Amino acid sequence: MNVRIGAHEIGDGRPAYVIAEIGLNHNGSVDLAKKLIDVAADAGAQAVKFQKRTPEISTPEHMKNTPRDTPWGEMSYLEYRYRVEFDRDQYVEIGDYATLRGLDWFASPWDVPAIEFLEELNVVAHKVASASVTDLELLSALAATGKPVILSTGMSTMEQIDAAVRTLGTDDLILMHATSTYPLPPEEANIRMVQTLKAAYPEVPVGYSGHERGLQISLAAVALGATAVERHITLDRAMWGSDHAASLEPTGLEHLVRDIRVIEQAMGTGVKQVFPGELAPMAKLRRVSA
Repeated sequence: MNVRIGAHEIGDGRPAYVIAEIGLNHNGSVDLAKKLIDVAADAGAQAVKFQKRTPEISTPEHMKNTPRDTPWGEMSYLEYRYRVEFDRDQYVEIGDYATLRGLDWFASPWDVPAIEFLEELNVVAHKVASASVTDLELLSALAATGKPVILSTGMSTMEQIDAAVRTLGTDDLILMHATSTYPLPPEEANIRMVQTLKAAYPEVPVGYSGHERGLQISLAAVALGATAVERHITLDRAMWGSDHAASLEPTGLEHLVRDIRVIEQAMGTGVKQVFPGELAPMAKLRRVSA
């Protein structure tokens, strides 16, 4: 079953839906967020994704007072969360900018008020971060919106994924295989899980959310049947912030989209045939005809 997000159909037989994850790589700057939106649009991605938190609710209690060194000086982890969070006017500005650049935009809400915040902005879909797979209250609130939901499955067991899928329902659901190691070493990628999830949930499109360095693993996931690909993006992997090192720089995202489209063309039907380009070599090289 295909799922529609904005103007795009996502599912087997459709072009892979490429999500450029901006997340918190904007470091609280609307100007930087707009530059990253430009990167996504120029590379040929279909969507950009952010994160939305109500810091007082979504920050784990044991982390709130933990000191954090930031470009704005040392502050508590909770203060840092507030420092990089966009308000409504800022989200309207970046959301409108993404729309003008031809991109879908949405976010990962980390708590129920964040869902309500995003619903007021009429996002086209919601994304569940891997950390929220077991938050059934959050998932129930997302299901109640009636919007498409993209569920990342990192740091989760199959039993936890099953419970999340039962809560969300399979209509308008997209599953994303993920391993939540930043950056992701190849030996933890386990991209055969794309096929495992497709077999477990045949009615649900399955994609891949990657945190690796480079492109190879994401491209292999597409060859294994991933119908959507999500990667973090940054202007420079050396920038301050926890996700930049596991992100793609502009040229990397451009090459990812380019190579995904080449793979899609190359997959073919699986039915053996003699292609037109083979006729001249066959006439020249085959000595014994059938």
